[in-house]
Amino acid sequence: MSTAAASTTVTVRRATDAPPLISAADLPPAGHFVDGTFPDGSPGRVIDVVDPCTEGVIARIPEGTAEDIDRAVAAAARAKGPWGRLVPKDRSEVLHAIADRLAENTDLLVRLESANTGKPLAVSKDDVAMTVDTFRFMAGAVRAATSMAAGDYVEDHLSVILREPLGVIGVITPWNYPLLMAAWKLAPILAAGNSLVIKPSEQTPLTTLKFAELVADLLPPGVVNVVTGYGAEAGARLAEHPDVDMIALTGSVPSGRAVARAAADSLKRVHLELGGKAPVLIFPDADLAAAASALREAGFWNSGQECGAACRVLVHESVAEEFVGHLVGEVRALVVGDPRSGEEVEVGPMVSKAHFDRVTGYVERAKSEGARAATGGEALDGPGYFIAPTVLVDLPEGAEATHQEIFGPVVTVETFAEEDEAVRRANEVPLGLSASVWTENARRSHDVAARLDSGTVWVNSHLVLAAEVPWGGFKGSGYGRDLSLYALDDYSRTKHVMHHHGR
Repeated sequence: MSTAAASTTVTVRRATDAPPLISAADLPPAGHFVDGTFPDGSPGRVIDVVDPCTEGVIARIPEGTAEDIDRAVAAAARAKGPWGRLVPKDRSEVLHAIADRLAENTDLLVRLESANTGKPLAVSKDDVAMTVDTFRFMAGAVRAATSMAAGDYVEDHLSVILREPLGVIGVITPWNYPLLMAAWKLAPILAAGNSLVIKPSEQTPLTTLKFAELVADLLPPGVVNVVTGYGAEAGARLAEHPDVDMIALTGSVPSGRAVARAAADSLKRVHLELGGKAPVLIFPDADLAAAASALREAGFWNSGQECGAACRVLVHESVAEEFVGHLVGEVRALVVGDPRSGEEVEVGPMVSKAHFDRVTGYVERAKSEGARAATGGEALDGPGYFIAPTVLVDLPEGAEATHQEIFGPVVTVETFAEEDEAVRRANEVPLGLSASVWTENARRSHDVAARLDSGTVWVNSHLVLAAEVPWGGFKGSGYGRDLSLYALDDYSRTKHVMHHHGR
């Protein structure tokens, strides 16, 4: 398709004279949180936590060991009985108190999240707001759970269905949404009456540790435990631990495979929310300007480090050039920068040097396969891991960039001729987390959405979430559901009690 030449004027807004987002007093204690406290003493081996905007070290955290996980699991096992026996009203009140405490500390959590991840302040504010809302929703949902009606399904036998806690849940969270993904796990796990051990990403642990510090007085000791460290040791031990009843992971597909293998020997439940490669199907009758405007946010929110990102556009060939023109105009207007440089910043850095290299590698390989950057397509100069917001066009069918999760500020655009072709190509990737359909034809929107192999399908929007509705994928995107009443089901077990009452 014919489009304008790529822009070469992207600059990074920097805040060389602005004060730091956080001070030493804002940091959480540099230790694991086990049995209600942060232990005293030297943490031993440590991991540097790096600001991706400046590449400077902002904190050091312990490199957790298998023994640290064992201590945390033992604390969770001691706490699970009393916590699980509380009536829903009592657990609900604790979750409401947690939500209140988080809301009171919104500014601190926003600054800490942006300092650790490089997120624009708008993204961190949204993360904290939904974190609070997730706890509030689960606090209400646990008091309104429904189940199969008690009754006689066999003559003279009364059947009663009980929902019970599972016990100790292991949680592993990713670096892209450290606080929010923790909340998506912690809120339903606690509401359902379980205790837990969480291992945050070693790259972005600060808000998870701060969460533990802020709510320590609201929860019985041992109900929530945090161990920092690498997946290869701390994460693997958590997944394989015989006293952990379920392991819940949000992360990459390779991480999901590793966790599932580690959990297999003990036959524990596994909950996996993995990667995505969301197709965006744009039909000739779509509002092209509205679609492009929506993709400015949905494709580049959190700098594209988002598993539901609108990253793979399939647009009808008859309107492709017009749509790309709209999209390029929107993307070129994005403001890239350090969160300290102002509320207007929309795109921040990649979270780490390793991820920066991964994303730029995808872009360079796409160019070598014949793709062209309609805008962006290059790393940006200066300190930090910044990449220009990029739109790739002229990709051959089956190109790596259209099938693999890039997880950065990169949107690919392909064309299709027929509806069936669009659906086939949307479904040909091994991931199935989310998708969107853009059309003014109601019959088409219902039919195409039903044919897409994705756990969430939006029509004429993308990346709109609510605590009341489930989030999770199909195929390589994993199984289990976050948010909604379905998450409460995931973190509890069903027991059937049958009473013989014949006389």
